[in-house]
Amino acid sequence: MSWSVIGIIFSLAFIVVLALRGWHIIVIAPLAVVIVSILSQMNIMETMTGPYMKGFTNYAGKFYLIFLAGSLFGKFMEDGQAARSIADGILKVIGRESPMRVMLAVSIISFCLTYGGVSLFVVIFAVIPISRPLFKEMNLPWHLWLAANIFGAASITMTMMPGTPQIQNIIPTKYMASTTYSAPLVGLTGAVVVIIFNIFYFRYILRKSKERGETYEDPPAGVLGAGAPASGPMPNVFLSLVPPIVVLILLNFDIPYIKRDAVVALVGGVLACIILFWKYYANIVDTLSKGALNTVVPIVNTCADVGYGMAVAATTGFKLISSWLLAIPGHPVISLAIATNIMAAITGSASGGLGIIMETLVPKYLAMGVSPDLIHRIAAMASGGFDAMPHNGVVITTLAVAGLTHKNAYKHLFFGHVVADTLGLIAAIPVGIWIYG
Repeated sequence: MSWSVIGIIFSLAFIVVLALRGWHIIVIAPLAVVIVSILSQMNIMETMTGPYMKGFTNYAGKFYLIFLAGSLFGKFMEDGQAARSIADGILKVIGRESPMRVMLAVSIISFCLTYGGVSLFVVIFAVIPISRPLFKEMNLPWHLWLAANIFGAASITMTMMPGTPQIQNIIPTKYMASTTYSAPLVGLTGAVVVIIFNIFYFRYILRKSKERGETYEDPPAGVLGAGAPASGPMPNVFLSLVPPIVVLILLNFDIPYIKRDAVVALVGGVLACIILFWKYYANIVDTLSKGALNTVVPIVNTCADVGYGMAVAATTGFKLISSWLLAIPGHPVISLAIATNIMAAITGSASGGLGIIMETLVPKYLAMGVSPDLIHRIAAMASGGFDAMPHNGVVITTLAVAGLTHKNAYKHLFFGHVVADTLGLIAAIPVGIWIYG
């Protein structure tokens, strides 16, 4: 094994350990680049100002407007009380008569919000205040909330469902002739596996929790949802569904004189929110400002991840790893799935890892004659598996905001997302090969 490969492995371990100790990825990523540079015998400053900053700025240039528009849409849905109205409507249908129904209700709420275009970061803040009273009413231990939320908010709506407006389903369209509806049956196959796995996992953890005698405990002051749940007037639930539907239509269908583009679709959703929910905004300028500011952390985190990944991609060790991956026997999408999972794990980011694969390896797969639609779906699905390592920004943010820790809750995220998505991907690959050859 070369020193460069060792450097890649050591830098990844370095990132994971420091992330678990509370260090921020914006600080960790450049330090990890230093480690990679030294062990790969590369000039540190040339690597930092070259591949690292190139990856950082290229990603920002391609996707900043999408992050901005998505963040604004989520904030307008939240402040316009539409997200709360949708959640309340789902609860009325699903009911809250049993622990399993409560778990499924939280999952469905998260699913609907993310499939409707609301950012995962925003969903965290929208769902926790709704969930806490339910968990308290059913006397469920709060750590189970993570299992319910991650099932609905990530995985299937992030990478698998046809037409989803989440960034992971949009990134491939910027690099090749694919659409957000690419390989729908492949994605749906994975989604079915994830759904079945999580339902059985819910039953298992609810039974184990009951056997251990676990109960709900009130969170400390200052934790989101610790106070009274959100209240006040809300728009009609059917009216609340209009902006997400507008986003999905603009993103996935050709409309005369309107460009089919993620930014256009999300801005259309924002305009629909303003028109429909005008009276619910206490200060629309404040909503606009906070929505824009909410863009900063996700985009900078991801850019830092991508910069580190591009520095890794410039090493001789990465070339050795790439050659090994491309030489894996069988259909090329098998190596594509493995490569994307590895890069998502290294960067701790689904969108970051996916962006690097699109930049560095996808041209080689296209040259092999692999269908762009199949590449799109398999790469997107693979990005949403091992991305959820302990140093992942969303993982750290979710645990902190929910008042949970890696020790008491990360296992739910690992099984409900990492394991479930990997099984879904394994089931989807043969379907994709069968359909697209």
